[in-house]
Amino acid sequence: MNYKTEQENFWAGEFGTKYISRNYSEKLIYSKVAMWTKMLKATNNIKSATELGCNIGLNLLALNRLNPNIVLSGYEINETAAKQASQLNIAQIHQGSILEPIDVSPVDLIFTVGVLIHINPDYLPNVYQNLLSCTVRYVLLAEYYNPVPTIVNYRGHKKKLFKRDFAGELIDNYGLKLIDYGFVYKKDNWAPQDDITWFLLEK
Repeated sequence: MNYKTEQENFWAGEFGTKYISRNYSEKLIYSKVAMWTKMLKATNNIKSATELGCNIGLNLLALNRLNPNIVLSGYEINETAAKQASQLNIAQIHQGSILEPIDVSPVDLIFTVGVLIHINPDYLPNVYQNLLSCTVRYVLLAEYYNPVPTIVNYRGHKKKLFKRDFAGELIDNYGLKLIDYGFVYKKDNWAPQDDITWFLLEK
């Protein structure tokens, strides 16, 4: 399938498929459970959650381990990754681009983890609109932060990683409120992650 942007084709294709094998381990799932414990501490009564760009579903798995009663769903552009996420049997997985309008019943929490950084900046408003329309309350972003937009080479590839203040844009341009935020360090002694800055926002 041909997508609108080179970034979508990049992740839907061979690179996105190879990425899968680099990102599964029980240690990583443990780190994600620890991260989600921190990120959700200021939330209340979450019964449903959706991830945009869920890959093979490790964040959904972490949420399921924290609370098996949360109704989960995810969207993933890479067909192979989407199939693996679906095989976890913990979430409804949809295969496709998150740049396209998503028409589903809103959930309590919608989130991205390391996904907005790979979106063509010209199409970020498309994803922001999906974030807003698909939640009744919370938006959580866990991404690489930079105070001003900047482009970083990603594993030898140009125009595939874009850092900026995603949360700030949602606050300033869409009226969301900041509830909580934090940082997860790659050298954390117990549950390291890849220098992720997270923001919990509320409509």
